[in-house]
Amino acid sequence: MQSSSRTAAVLGTLLAVSALGACETQQQAIAQHEDRLAAAGFVIKPANTRERQAMLARLPAHRFVTRQNGDTIHYVYPYPLVCNCLYVGTQQAYDQYKANQLAQHIANEQLMTAQAYSDAAWSWPAWGPWGPPTPVVGFVYAPVGW
Repeated sequence: MQSSSRTAAVLGTLLAVSALGACETQQQAIAQHEDRLAAAGFVIKPANTRERQAMLARLPAHRFVTRQNGDTIHYVYPYPLVCNCLYVGTQQAYDQYKANQLAQHIANEQLMTAQAYSDAAWSWPAWGPWGPPTPVVGFVYAPVGW
C-alpha cells in the first residue's frame, strides 16, 4: 500500500511540475512566435514612418496575409501592438514555418504519449468496471457503474 501511495505522490508531483512548466506569459508566447517566424526565414520590417504605420493599420493583426510584388508572392504577418512591425517572408519561408509548426505538433504528441504510458505500475482495473453500466433499480448515491 505504501508503494502505491508513494507512486501516486511522485505522479502528482510530476503532474504539478508539468502544469507549471506549461504556463507561460503572453510575452513569452509572443517572443516564441517571433522566434519561429525568424527561424523560418521571415524578415522584420519596422513601421518606422507614417506611411508604413498607415499601411500596417490596414492589415488584420496577427494573421498571415499574402501580397504580390511583381511575380513574387510574399507572406506578411503584422504585429501592430507588439513591435509595430511586419514580418515578411517568401513562399519558402512560409512553407518552412508551417513545416516547423507540424514538427512541433508531432513532438508534443509524442511527448504526451510517452508521458501517458510511462508508469508500468498503472492499473486500470483499480478504477472500476469499464463495461456498460448495469441497470440499477432504486436510488443511487454514486455514479452508475462504479
